[in-house]
Amino acid sequence: MLLATPAWATAQAVPKKNAAPHPNVILVTLDTTRADRMGFLGSQRALTPNLDALAHVATVFSRAYAQVPLTTPSHAAILTGTYPQFNHVRYMGDPLGKGLPFLPEILHRNGYKTAAFVGALVLDPTKLAPGFERGFDVYEAGFHRRRPGEDNYHSLERRGEEVLRRASAWLSKHPGGPFFLWIHLYDPHDPYAPPEPYRTRYQAEPYDGEIAYTDSIVGKLITDLRTRGLFDGSLIAIAADHGEAFGEHGEKHHGIFLYDETIHVPLLFKLPQQHSATRVETRVGLVDVAPSILRALHLPVPNAMQGQSLLPSMTPEKLARSGPRSDLGSQRAVYSESGYGHLSFGWSMLKAWRAGNYLYVDAPERELYDQTADPGATHNLGPDSKAVVDTAAAQLAEFRRKTAAESTEKTQLTVEQTESLHAMGYMGSDSAAANESTDDAGADPKQKIAIANLLYDAMVHTENERYLEAVPILEDVVKQEPHTVMAYLLLGRAYVSLREYQKAIAPLQHVVEATPDNSLARYELGCALVKTGRWNEAAPQFEAAVSQMNSSAMMHFYLALVYQQTSRNDEALAEFKDALRWDPKNFPANLLLGRMYIKQQKAADALPLLREAATLRPDAIDPHRLLADAYTELGREEDASRELSEAERIQTNGGSRLGTPPEDHPEDK
Repeated sequence: MLLATPAWATAQAVPKKNAAPHPNVILVTLDTTRADRMGFLGSQRALTPNLDALAHVATVFSRAYAQVPLTTPSHAAILTGTYPQFNHVRYMGDPLGKGLPFLPEILHRNGYKTAAFVGALVLDPTKLAPGFERGFDVYEAGFHRRRPGEDNYHSLERRGEEVLRRASAWLSKHPGGPFFLWIHLYDPHDPYAPPEPYRTRYQAEPYDGEIAYTDSIVGKLITDLRTRGLFDGSLIAIAADHGEAFGEHGEKHHGIFLYDETIHVPLLFKLPQQHSATRVETRVGLVDVAPSILRALHLPVPNAMQGQSLLPSMTPEKLARSGPRSDLGSQRAVYSESGYGHLSFGWSMLKAWRAGNYLYVDAPERELYDQTADPGATHNLGPDSKAVVDTAAAQLAEFRRKTAAESTEKTQLTVEQTESLHAMGYMGSDSAAANESTDDAGADPKQKIAIANLLYDAMVHTENERYLEAVPILEDVVKQEPHTVMAYLLLGRAYVSLREYQKAIAPLQHVVEATPDNSLARYELGCALVKTGRWNEAAPQFEAAVSQMNSSAMMHFYLALVYQQTSRNDEALAEFKDALRWDPKNFPANLLLGRMYIKQQKAADALPLLREAATLRPDAIDPHRLLADAYTELGREEDASRELSEAERIQTNGGSRLGTPPEDHPEDK
């Protein structure tokens, strides 16, 4: 059943007082949103009444395509107007170069107030999107890995309603003058868990529920803009960063393949004072968004921007004034790529070229699909159409030659970034095979996609602490794809979590041998070795981890513990001090350093540390017993007696001993 027309679509707009000389710009990006779920693009599922109503007063680009099927690289293409082979943001965590043209910075230089409100950690500049804050007055992110007792929506992501609330609060404080507002809605990304009433209504299709919920947030945004008198005079652009796959070509989720389910995206523009619909069938790319916005604002497009302005398609009468940069051919080709399979598994990189009626996929087994006769790309014409395939391959190669820029440095993800990727359900970029091969070398992802699906399932299990379910899957992955370093790491960590420390050692040693700079793997291996009593072997692992993550208090603490156990007391003392330098409230470091001072007959030095430990853990017995020892050494018998009494009281009430130091990951400290 079709839903009723949204109220905002027929409501009377409030006139805007003192309209700014330059129109405001609102960019809304929808994460993981398939084009075939949009009513304005032909869907009969009735999920998007608000977007459909907006499409009635906007220009819809029915054949819009992403350049990369991953959030951070796709947004880099949207905001820089450049291709991934030029901007080199090809994976989450890759930094946005300072020399790249960047829409927010350009608008800020031209007098715009700029604000971003993003929905997930993947676009947090301090985590997986370094450099994206450039040019913004306000960039609302502040995400973190999930802590015990937290859900995704208070750690890794925010519901669209909360993102919109923050954006609306900024609008309320906005002092006037033109603004650029970017709102990113992450909700359609898995795991699919829409709030009520969408959870119940779409119980059988939770992804559709997320789409319907996201559409409702867009409706609330438009109502807010109308209430403020900002709707008619603003430029509003709405685009998805990529789509989602549900096994159509074997892939579940997104990131590796370049078929329409993950590359074909919704894209629409509402120009200032636009009140009628336009539909454009020309093939376009997300790389065209930034130059289109600049042209619509009558601002020059930097020469480095590689996308083309779509403004002539929205306002044909301006074609003569827009210049050759905006001259869009009806048969324009669009380029996309994915290096995800290469970075994660060492498989071949994939590149796609959509030209004429064809989709060409450059892979070890080349693919060609007639999108007119075969829109689902189910029948590969490549083996029987060598001439067409060769032509498409040559065009793609020439396009890449003209649009690529030499990379100045190789990105190395930090441990925290890698852990953040895992928490978001993405694989690492540390495949041993990838490090040893070129982008075009490696296995054809078509033949290996089942492994990626398995690893994704294992990541979900480990992130939700279902280690028993994860272990057999991970063992299967490493058997089928022995170069997958991440699978070995997850397997080792799963065994550690299950307290099967002996089994954890072999996979963790494999990771350390394949990636010697992986401080997290060395830390995990050190913990497993400690748990099996192999203290001397653990020492070099923690030493290497500390050298790579010197600011981690827990790294220093564990190294101190190993030194203490192996009678390297002077070195243990130094490491305990370093642990407290980075984290003065580290309970076990305060306690054990205090105990060391007592053994060295330095009771006065021990007192402040043990008092701090007692404050940090009021239920712990050991700080008070050690304080009693320190006071006894200092001849303060009354104080010693008091501390012993307190220790007995805590013990009577079920207090705890020190026990084994917590095995928290160092980046959480």
